[in-house]
This record gives sequence, structure tokens and C-alpha cells, in this order.
Amino acid sequence: MSETYDLIIIGGGPAGLSAGIYSTRAGYNTLIIEKIGFGGQMTLTDIIENYPGFPEGITGFELQKKMVKQAEKFGIKNKISNVKKIEKIDDYFNVYTDDNTYKSTSVIIASGAKHRKLNIPGEEEFSSRGVSYCGTCDGPFFKDKNVFVAGGGDTALTEALFLTKFAKSVKVIHRRDRFRAVKFLVDKANNTDNLDYIYNSIITEIKGDNSVKSVICKNINTNEFTEKKTDGVFVFIGIIPNTEFVDKNLLDKNNYIITDMAMATKIKGLYAAGDVRSGSFKQVVCAASNGATASEYAGKYIDELKGVAYK
Repeated sequence: MSETYDLIIIGGGPAGLSAGIYSTRAGYNTLIIEKIGFGGQMTLTDIIENYPGFPEGITGFELQKKMVKQAEKFGIKNKISNVKKIEKIDDYFNVYTDDNTYKSTSVIIASGAKHRKLNIPGEEEFSSRGVSYCGTCDGPFFKDKNVFVAGGGDTALTEALFLTKFAKSVKVIHRRDRFRAVKFLVDKANNTDNLDYIYNSIITEIKGDNSVKSVICKNINTNEFTEKKTDGVFVFIGIIPNTEFVDKNLLDKNNYIITDMAMATKIKGLYAAGDVRSGSFKQVVCAASNGATASEYAGKYIDELKGVAYK
């Protein structure tokens, strides 16, 4: 038997939780469906120092707990399940999960994105203990230290340049003999003293004890392996949006959801917020802002259908 709500939010990261806080506080019967657990990628960050209101910083896990508690205070409902499909029939959406079907007037997709990983020994073990996927988040913790950056695109070089503001040395390791990043970034990197490159190579293992201490690098031309000391590894080899269940007609060429400034897709009543959006700036504060915006416009849409919109 399906359950009916005013609003269903898919994803319980900062965008989804922010949307849930705003919608439940406004009096809408709201359900968050989360695949694994609340918090999204922010729970992978040891300390978040750039989220307003926490001058001493806050762990990603603790920030997630506070957001969930705040949403629950206003009456948010939640289910742990995997969304397989969204379908609009007349004025209502059906959200199909592995174990049920839920019905709502409006839907906000806040399913986030996941970092493409190296999938090598030590990567999971040292995640948040020297392995990072966000230079903006974790760069300041590597002041005067030596770090590796894996990747060769615009993001990798942009983040590597950011890290040079803190780290003593930054080594970018790339599997090819030149970068695919834009010329401007390559030129800027070439003129940065504490940034160096290791071409035609990949990281095959990350080693350490309580934190990262070294990496094993392989030259793909010679098959030679070398161990190099380092304090951290930043991985920027791509982002994968969680849009497997979304209509392909709503996506850009990289499978992110296209929205306008109101977070609205081209299907009326369907919104997207956070990292899953095309062109999003992947920061917790931006995801939270997207969630609030999506909730505001979803609420207006719900009111219009109910015939109670303020005019």
C-alpha cells in the first residue's frame, strides 16, 4: 500500500536535510528517503571549518547529527530504502523503492554524488586519515606537509593549486604524459614553485599507520614501482552523480540534473538540490542553500495545486 505525502525528498545529505527542515517547519507532510544513512559526503570529512556558525569547526558526523535532530524536531519522517524510479501521473508523483511505493505532490531529488575512487589498497583504510576528496575542505590541515594529488583534469589542477597555499610540496601524479586541463591552469601550475608532476604513473597502494605515510607509484611505461613518502593523498579523478533512477531527459551530458535558479527541472513539481545538480559548487553550505530554495518553490507548487496559494 502506498503512503501519500505533500513532499518527498530523495537523499539525506545537507541538501535533503535542509529541504526537510524548511518544508516540515512550513507545515508540509514530508518524507526523506535515504539509501544508506544521513549526512552524505560530509560525514567523510573529519573537520568542517567553513560552515557558518562553527568558529572552531565541526566534524561532518556531528553536523549531520545536528541537522537530523533539527529536522526531527519539526516532524520529518524518514525511510531507509533505495529509490528505483520516479513517475508523474496526473498531478502526483509515484516514487518506487525496493520495498514500497510512495506518493507525493512534489519531489526534491537531493541524492548527491560520489567521488570516483582509485580502488587501491589503503584508500578506504586511510579515508579521513590522510586520504581526501576535497581540497577546500581539508587543505588547511596539511599546512607545511607534503601531499600527492591524483588526477589530470581541471579539478585536479585547480585543487592542486589551492593546496599549494598550505602544503610544503604538492606532487600531481597523472597516468598520461600531459594534462587534459585547460591551458590557463597548466600554465599557472607550471609557474608555481611548490607544485611538481609525476607523469605516466599511477598510485597502486597507500600505506601508513595511524595516518598516511607513503604511496606506491607505478610507472605505466616501464612497470617500475617506487615508494614515495607523503602526508596525504587527494583524489580528483571524477565525480559520479547519483542519478541512476532519474529520467535521462532531465540530465546533462555528465548525468547531472539540469535545473533553473528555483531548483526546478522541466517537470513541474520536480526539483533537484545539492551535488546532484548540473553546475553545482560542491560545498556543504551550497547544498544546504539549494535545499532551502528547492523547498520554498516546492511549497509554492504544492499550495497552488491545493488552491491555497497566497496571492
